[in-house]
Amino acid sequence: MTELVHLAVADQVATITLDSQHNRNALSAQLVSELVGHLETAAADPDVLAVVITAAGSVFCSGADLSEAAGGGMVEGAKGLVALQRLIVTLPKPVVVRLHGPVRAGGLGIVGAADVVVCADDVTFAFTEVRLALAPAVISLTTLSRMSPRSASRTFLTGEKFSAAEAVAYGLVTEAVPAAELDDALSRVLDGLRKAYPQGLRETKALLNADLVARIDALGDDVAEQSGRLFGSDEARTAMLAFLNRKKG
Repeated sequence: MTELVHLAVADQVATITLDSQHNRNALSAQLVSELVGHLETAAADPDVLAVVITAAGSVFCSGADLSEAAGGGMVEGAKGLVALQRLIVTLPKPVVVRLHGPVRAGGLGIVGAADVVVCADDVTFAFTEVRLALAPAVISLTTLSRMSPRSASRTFLTGEKFSAAEAVAYGLVTEAVPAAELDDALSRVLDGLRKAYPQGLRETKALLNADLVARIDALGDDVAEQSGRLFGSDEARTAMLAFLNRKKG
């Protein structure tokens, strides 16, 4: 089986790269499992001070793997995405997301869970679930805590694309810079983190994310069940199959 997520460690940073380009880094069961495994490896490595999540190809993450979802039985997949977000939020090391390309639907759960998000200013975002008869149930655990209520209402309900500048204004992204300056912006964040002690980072992150962890623990099971119910509905299956057929056409 071809590895879909890669891990490399250098200069106190674990870089985790999504590399499932055939489906635009969709959140398949294999990709999520490998991402969780690499995060746990990074957390246990005493030489790692911080973690970067990035992606290969032109798209950061296209959301759920609809080829899997169209077959039904998505409750376990939804629980896996809840667990992934909780792992990122509770990881004892800062998690920085580097966005070079579009992020859709479930991929925004990774963005919401991360501690710092830097992106190119031409990146676009969208909560596309409503257009597939779904709801951004599981990823609401982390994204609602980052965004203003009005921005969440508009983006969740319309499913429309929004820009990197809007993502910063909404509270979803930390910083947007020209694409040519993305790695410089990432380096500045990592240089700042390298000046800190591991204990300081660990304890400060726990303070920052206490409310978010409580939200995930209180609502995680319910939103996973909601997500599984919606993915299994006739309306959603019809919408997903229509979408997949349009992609093939």
